[in-house]
Amino acid sequence: MKATVDRDLCIGCGLCAEICPEVFEMDDESIAQVIVDVIPPEAEETAREAAASCPVEAIKIED
Repeated sequence: MKATVDRDLCIGCGLCAEICPEVFEMDDESIAQVIVDVIPPEAEETAREAAASCPVEAIKIED
């Protein structure tokens, strides 16, 4: 399972990094970025929650 962030859509609210810091963090420009190549199994549920919580739908989770 992989996550991607559309940097053009991200508004930098930080919700994803707050919900799932194992997968997301905010970069120097306050834009979310994915910090793992593959989402660890123990973080899959919170990664999906982070994606669902994104107010601009900038996060995609692929199996």
